[in-house]
Amino acid sequence: MAIMKNRSEGKKRGRRRLLVGCGVICLLLGGAAGLKLRSDYKSAFAFLDRVESLVSPVVLDRNDHLLRAFLSKDEKWRLPVKVADIDPKYFDLLMAYEDRRFRQHNGVDMRAILRSTFQLVSNRRVVSGGSTLTMQVARLMSEEGTRSLSGKYHQILRALALESEFSKDEILTLYSMRAPFGGNLEGVRAASLVWFGKEPTRLTLAEAALLVAVPQSPAARRPDRFPENAKAARDRVLDRALQLGTLTEEAVLAAKRERLPKLWRKMPQLAAHRARQALVDQPDQVVHRLTLDRELQTALESLARQQAEKLDRKSSLAILVADHQKGEILAAVGSPNLHDRQRQGHVDMTQAVRSPGSTLKPYIYGVAFEERLAHPESLIVDKPVDFAGYRPTNFEQGFQGAVTVRQALQRSLNTPAVQLLQAVGPAHLLARLKRGGLKPALPGQGAVGLALGLGGVGVRLEDLVRLYAGLAQLGQPIDLSIYNDRNTAAAALPAKRPFLEEGAAWQVLDILSGSEQLHAAETNAIAYKTGTSYGYRDAWSIGVDGRYVVGVWVGRPDGSPVPGQTGAQTATPVLQAAFQLVSPESAPLPLKPDSVIDAVTSDLPMPLQFARTHSADATPETASNLEIVFPPNGATLELGGNQNEQPQNPIILKIEGGKRPFSLLADGRVIDSDQSRFSRQIRYQSSEVGVTSLAIIDSLGNTASVRISIQ
Repeated sequence: MAIMKNRSEGKKRGRRRLLVGCGVICLLLGGAAGLKLRSDYKSAFAFLDRVESLVSPVVLDRNDHLLRAFLSKDEKWRLPVKVADIDPKYFDLLMAYEDRRFRQHNGVDMRAILRSTFQLVSNRRVVSGGSTLTMQVARLMSEEGTRSLSGKYHQILRALALESEFSKDEILTLYSMRAPFGGNLEGVRAASLVWFGKEPTRLTLAEAALLVAVPQSPAARRPDRFPENAKAARDRVLDRALQLGTLTEEAVLAAKRERLPKLWRKMPQLAAHRARQALVDQPDQVVHRLTLDRELQTALESLARQQAEKLDRKSSLAILVADHQKGEILAAVGSPNLHDRQRQGHVDMTQAVRSPGSTLKPYIYGVAFEERLAHPESLIVDKPVDFAGYRPTNFEQGFQGAVTVRQALQRSLNTPAVQLLQAVGPAHLLARLKRGGLKPALPGQGAVGLALGLGGVGVRLEDLVRLYAGLAQLGQPIDLSIYNDRNTAAAALPAKRPFLEEGAAWQVLDILSGSEQLHAAETNAIAYKTGTSYGYRDAWSIGVDGRYVVGVWVGRPDGSPVPGQTGAQTATPVLQAAFQLVSPESAPLPLKPDSVIDAVTSDLPMPLQFARTHSADATPETASNLEIVFPPNGATLELGGNQNEQPQNPIILKIEGGKRPFSLLADGRVIDSDQSRFSRQIRYQSSEVGVTSLAIIDSLGNTASVRISIQ
C-alpha cells in the first residue's frame, strides 16, 4: 500500500513538473514572439526612410505648369504630385472601390480581412481583397511580394508604421505617386499626361475610373494594348460607385459611353535645352522653376518648326524673348526640333558662340554720341577707306557718299561705322560692351581691332539679347534670369554702372525705331537691328519695344555658309512673327531725355555738323591737347543757394590746349554764351543742383569733358 501511495504521489509531481515546464516554454515562446514582433515593428519604421522615393525631376514654368519631365534614377516616369493637384472625383472612386473605411482605420481594416477570409473559405476563390490603401502603399514602396504569410505580416507592420507617421492625405499622395500603370509608368499624374494629355487637376468620371482600375492589373489593362480589359475594369469601378450611391445611374451610363485613350503620348518636352541645363545646374533638386511662360514657349516652338521648313535641311534657328523691365527670360527656343539630327537639334543655339555681324554697330554710334564725336544728324562720308591694310566694304559693295549718321546706321553702312569705331577706339567699345553684359570670345590672342564693329568677335544670342535689353533701359546693364528663384540665378553682372549715357542710348533707339516697321508695331515703333556675318554664316535680328526684347538667329550649327541667307530676309520675318506672339500691341519706347539735342544738321554746332573721324589714309591736322583744367573731373562745387534751388554763383571753366573757337555743352545741350568763344575761361550758370556733364569742343572737333556735382 505504501508503494502504491508513493507511485501516485510521484505521478502527481511529474504532472506538476510537466505543466510547469510547458508553462515556462509557453512563456519563453511568448516572450520570444513578443521580442520578434517588437523587432519587426522597429524594422517597419526603418522602412519609412525609403518613403521619399526616387522621383522624376520636373521643370516648371513661371506659373508652375510642366515644361519637361525626366526619368527618375530607377528609369521610371514617377512625377511629384499632391492631393490638391488631382481631381477629387479620383479619390472618391478610389476609396469607394479599394478602401471604403480608409478615413477610419489605422492602416489595417480587420473587418475587411475577416470578410475576405470568409469569402475565400465559402467560395474557394478570392472574392475581395483585404488590403487597405495604406497596405498597398507599403507594398508599392517596398516592392516586395505579399502572397506569403510572411510577406503579408510585414506589409501589415509597415502599414501601421505609415499610419503612425503620415497623415491620410500624405498616404494618398504616396499612393498617387506610386500606383503602377504599365511599363515604366507610375503615378496618377504621369498616367494622366500619357493617356489623356493633360494634368489630373480636372478629370472626367470615365478618366478617373480608368486611373483607379488600371493599377489592379497594369500589364493586362493598358488601354492602348488591351482596350476591352481596360473598359471592363473601368466600368466595374463605376458600377461599384453606383452600388454605394456615390454616383447616379445617369452619370455612370454617360461615363461608360466615353471612349478610351488609344495612344501612349510622349511626356511634355518644352524648352528642352534650358530644362536639361537646369538639371545639370542643380542635379539634386526635384522641382526646377523657371521664368519661362509655357504658353509663349509653346507658340514660339511651333513658330520655329514652321519657319525651319522654309530653310535648307541643315539650317537651324533660335529665338530668345525676355522682359527687360523685370530682367526675366520668357521663352528660349534653342532649335526647331531637339531630335532633328540634320539640323543638329540637340545644340542650343541660344548659347552657341557665333559672329554677330552688324548687330554691334548701334553701340559704336552710342559711344560716339556720348563722347560728342557725332550727332544723329551729323554728316559722315561713306567712302573707300584703308586702315593700315584693313579695307572694309559695304554689304552691297557700293558707297553712298555723304550721309547723315542716322542714315548710316539705318542702312547699316560699314565704312561709316568703322570710321567712328576708329575714333572711339575698339578697346574702349569692347569695355563698354562687357559692362553691358556681353561675354565676347576674342579671336587669336585676344587682341581686338576694327573688325569688332563688323562681327569680328564671338557672341551668344543670349548675350546680344541682354545687351539690347540694356539699350532699351537707356544704358543700364540688365541681368537676365531664367530661374524663378533669384538665389539660384546665374552670377550677377560684375558692374552696374551704365554702359551708355541715357541720352546716347535714346538716340540709338530713336534711329533703330526709324527702320522699316514690323507688323507688330502698328501703334508703337520697335527698335531693331539686323546682322549678317561674313560668308552668310549667321543671320540675326534683335529688337526691343518698351517692355520686351526678342532675338533671332538663323544659320547652320556647323558654321558652314548659306549663300543669300541674310538677317533682313531670313531672321527679321521670324522676329516679326515672334513679336506678334509676345504681345499683340507693342509697348512704347522710353521718352526722350531732356539732354538730347533736337536739331537738323545745319543747326548743330560747327564741330558736330560733320562726324569727327580721323582720316583713314592721312594724319590728322594737329594733335589734340584740349583739356578742362578746372573744375577737375569728379569735383563737387558749392555754388550757394538752398537745396533744390538754382545755384547763385556761376562755374568758371578754364581751358588749355585745343584750337579756338570753343563750344560748350552741358548734359549734351549746346550752351549759348555772350562771352567770346575765343576765351579760355568760359562762364556757365547752372540752372539746377546735382550731377552735370560739361564738354568743350574746339574748332578741329577735339573734345574734353568733366563730370561734376553741383551743390
